[in-house]
Amino acid sequence: MSTVPERTPRISVVICVYTEDRWEDILAAVASVGDQSLTAHETLLVVDHNPALLRRLATRFAPEGGSGAAGVRVLENAGPRGLSAGRNTGIAAATGEVIAFLDDDAVAERDWLRHFAEAYADPRVMAVGGRTLPVWASGRRPAWFPEEFDWVVGCTYRGLPPGRVRVRNVFGGNASFRREAFEAAGGFATGIGRDGDKRPLGCEETELCIRLSRARPEAVLLIDDRAVIHHKVPSARERFGYLRSRSYAEGLSKALVAHSVGARQGLASERRYTTRVLPAGVVRGLRDALLGRPGGAGRAGAIVTGIAAATGGYVVGSVRARRGGGARFTIAAVPGGAPAGITTGPPAGTAAREGAA
Repeated sequence: MSTVPERTPRISVVICVYTEDRWEDILAAVASVGDQSLTAHETLLVVDHNPALLRRLATRFAPEGGSGAAGVRVLENAGPRGLSAGRNTGIAAATGEVIAFLDDDAVAERDWLRHFAEAYADPRVMAVGGRTLPVWASGRRPAWFPEEFDWVVGCTYRGLPPGRVRVRNVFGGNASFRREAFEAAGGFATGIGRDGDKRPLGCEETELCIRLSRARPEAVLLIDDRAVIHHKVPSARERFGYLRSRSYAEGLSKALVAHSVGARQGLASERRYTTRVLPAGVVRGLRDALLGRPGGAGRAGAIVTGIAAATGGYVVGSVRARRGGGARFTIAAVPGGAPAGITTGPPAGTAAREGAA
């Protein structure tokens, strides 16, 4: 059985929420945090500019007279609309030494926080992510959907190394950071992450982790695949069109990050993914098709389509960034941390580590 370090850090859990449509999912996420084998220091529910949801959650988790869980606080996003600002609100309000993030449509396994805590026994470790497994609305993975593209639905994808490994960046829906990481590098960049149901841009975790590695070259960032959460995949995201549009949006986001930090860091992990993992996936799909296995040709075609869409998004995003004179997102400050500012160009920095894309 795994052990927790003698000095276990207090872990605050931040769950960002934005719609009443996910009411039952939100309650399940909170319940999974409350059921951890390592008790969370606190759970912060950050509501993204939805007054009705804010009131409903405040009533549900009222400290007295309600049926709320102990240690749950409900906050309003203090910044602009979007996931990044919501996370920054949670960071500013959290009182733990470590801040973990859980998606509002996911549930964590019982030892999720315990595995995070173990890694922080090493003082060099500044961030720890985990493994995210899909829960398909249809009950099973679509035959054509390649595991290499599970990142499209916010889950761990084929190609990441197993075990507890060092990576360039963690994924925000299942991740944790030392508080001092934000004090050194600032918060999540706004203007790059998700904003409700608008085009699903991303890469805010990638940008933050690269910025953190520049500010703290000695920092270690890890993924531990024992820290597992189960993430819902709605039926709309099981469609081929979603994979194509999400891949295009990822290309746009990667262009912003590469323009800011330089292609050497911004695309280091992606080079391995596109030159090794994806070609192997195409070959695997074609082989399955020749052997008469269901979905093989579809998976190969989906990988090729995803590559093309992401490449197209990257080209368009790069042109836009050059014409605009810089990447258009703002780095948020956190209390006691790095000052806010606009990311403008590719500063010098340390080499990115291969791992998560």
